[in-house]
Amino acid sequence: MLYLIDVCRLDVDKIPDAVLSDEPLAAKTREFARHLASGTVSQWERIDKLVAHHAKNWEIRRMATIDRCILRMASFELLADLETPVNVIINEAVEIAKRYSTAESSKFVNGILDKIKEERKNG
Repeated sequence: MLYLIDVCRLDVDKIPDAVLSDEPLAAKTREFARHLASGTVSQWERIDKLVAHHAKNWEIRRMATIDRCILRMASFELLADLETPVNVIINEAVEIAKRYSTAESSKFVNGILDKIKEERKNG
């Protein structure tokens, strides 16, 4: 969903049903996916500034799109879903990067999120 929002500039309210319609997901899983997508979009500018701040020498628009989307989603979750343990959020983001991005992406994502997790303590 975030990839479509980022690349195609689609509206978040139109994407979930289109993306999730063919997936055999439980209602709770669908709702969580919608929560992550809409929450990330609602905090897009704040998250981009935060990621850019911690990604020394990297412009956010020059990052691989999938890495940018993973970082945005995990950053939203770190900042907003305080009941989810930090390590769970970061580990899931790293696993997504390993599966869907480049060989070095998991280290990159881990490094940035390791810095962003401090914002949770300060926020």
